Amino acid sequence: MNESTYDAKDITVLEGLSAVRKRPGMYIGSTGLRGLHHLIYEVVDNSIDEAMAGYCDNILVVLNEDNSVTVVDNGRGIPVKKVEKYDKPAVEIVLTMLHAGGKFGGDGYKVSGGLHGVGLSVVNALSEKLIVEVRRDGYIFRQEFERGKPVTDLLRLEKTSTHGTIVTFYPDREIFEEIDYKYEILATRMREMAFLNRGLKITLIDRREKPEKREVFQYSGGIIDFIKYLCEKKDVLHKQIIYIQNQDEDHEVEIAMQYTTGYNESIFSFANNINTTEGGTHLIGFKSALTRTINDYARKYNFLKEKDLNLLGEDIREGLTAIISVKLKNPQFEGQTKTKLGNSEIKGFVETTVNTKLAEFLEENPSIGRIIISKCLQAARARSAAKKARDLTRKKSLLESSSLPGKLADCSANEPEFCELFLVEGDSAGGSAKQARDRRFQAILPLKGKILNVEKARLNKVLSSQEIQAIISAVGTGIAEDFDIKNARYNKIIIMTDADVDGAHIRTLILTFFYRYMPKLIEEGYIYIAQPPLYQIRNGKEVLYAYSEDELKKILARIDDKKATVQQYKGLGEMDPEQLWETTMNPETRTLLKVEIEDALIADDIFSTLMGDKVEPRREFIEKNAKGVSFIDV
Repeated sequence: MNESTYDAKDITVLEGLSAVRKRPGMYIGSTGLRGLHHLIYEVVDNSIDEAMAGYCDNILVVLNEDNSVTVVDNGRGIPVKKVEKYDKPAVEIVLTMLHAGGKFGGDGYKVSGGLHGVGLSVVNALSEKLIVEVRRDGYIFRQEFERGKPVTDLLRLEKTSTHGTIVTFYPDREIFEEIDYKYEILATRMREMAFLNRGLKITLIDRREKPEKREVFQYSGGIIDFIKYLCEKKDVLHKQIIYIQNQDEDHEVEIAMQYTTGYNESIFSFANNINTTEGGTHLIGFKSALTRTINDYARKYNFLKEKDLNLLGEDIREGLTAIISVKLKNPQFEGQTKTKLGNSEIKGFVETTVNTKLAEFLEENPSIGRIIISKCLQAARARSAAKKARDLTRKKSLLESSSLPGKLADCSANEPEFCELFLVEGDSAGGSAKQARDRRFQAILPLKGKILNVEKARLNKVLSSQEIQAIISAVGTGIAEDFDIKNARYNKIIIMTDADVDGAHIRTLILTFFYRYMPKLIEEGYIYIAQPPLYQIRNGKEVLYAYSEDELKKILARIDDKKATVQQYKGLGEMDPEQLWETTMNPETRTLLKVEIEDALIADDIFSTLMGDKVEPRREFIEKNAKGVSFIDV
């Protein structure tokens, strides 16, 4: 524990609170689900900072019945004494002034994630109501706010021997599209934080359900347990998890890693507990040192001869699951949502650590070293085969937008921002879609059957699949290292499959391909899922459509269902072109679901579960989620 001060004098104000309600997206990313969850993360991150400082070991997060959220910690409590310059309590300044906090050079925190000082004030500004309760200095203090403004003074209540902060906030319905937290996303984030802070106890409770849902996250093994969790649904090549750690006065790095039999790399990086989804200098340092160390080891023990070329980074990272967690005094993040680390000095620190410590591990564990090198050499041979396949497809212009697949019915417009591509299941539905479409801006690519499961295949096999080649050439961006989103021929790529089990499987196969080889299309909001109706209801001359069983029941309850006739659509091919246009393709009347990745860890876990080699995790997933499925057309 640091013997440092953290009091009113440590609160520094850079500028006042402004424009948060007018432009919330600048501070929390969006006013949709991502932004809603970000409010919770901002409050929890303040508690996590107390844990990193050594003053908090217990955090409670509660989703209340009235859609408010309560976050409780047993840290030091936000300072309550007056800041002389503003003649206001420090806690009020923290909650009402942008860039105010104890993380700008005082002794309050050595390491923290909330370095921009906008977290609590932004949560306050975007909440209908916020109540803060501080326990410190022998008393309980309480203050209430509405939409960022104090509506009570800071009140000193009864005496207490406890310490910590309780924040309860009600997200503003004027700001957010919908107040509906996703428990699984929040649970993943809390689990993440517990893994990254060895021994920290985080409890998540959802009181919106009866009985309430409760999970406790606490891991004595830290990121070693994190790797065990990530790899429990994969086949691992070595049981012992590689763990390396190093620190100096200003930096600390922890790395845990394990190789699997899979073909995709799953590397997650964190800086001061913030998930740096776009990577940064710490990830660059790790990758370059890993490549150098493995090549040096392979040459030293004659796995690579002098005449052989070095293994490439992509060879060495095939099948690797790794966590890189760094902690540093003054992290430089890109934007408040903190998705990329920019500190140049951490790159060298991570490189030196990996070069030294990983080399030591391999020397001490030669059997694991041999397993890793064997995996890397297999990947190198597969890469060579993939290069030949890619060169061949380039010669055939299959990866070039100048040569399009013959079965593609392209649109006449050339401006990608106005164009959309429908990936349609089967030739029958493809024929209907071609007749139904607006040829000016809608292109149709029929897909024959189920495409290759790329989760179980290397790139050379992926490129030999005709259906995948057709998708690649139609989209125009290329894949993997050839990918360039600027070459996208359509700004909407819409997956349109039947509303049955086979259709769901085909949709998942296509999404797996995009996630593994064109993830930027998902991240940038290019991928959508069409929502064809399940039923047509005819009531005299009136024709209605239902997209779910619940909707069907509501329609039948509203009309005279004795006279109504109901047709269930078993596939897109059963709809004539006019019906398909009206219900599924017309931009004025259709419903599209945008595919988003709220959390890369969740996405990686789900694709590994559903599309990987292990059967048992898939069975467990189906059994766990079957109750939540209201309708499956078998």
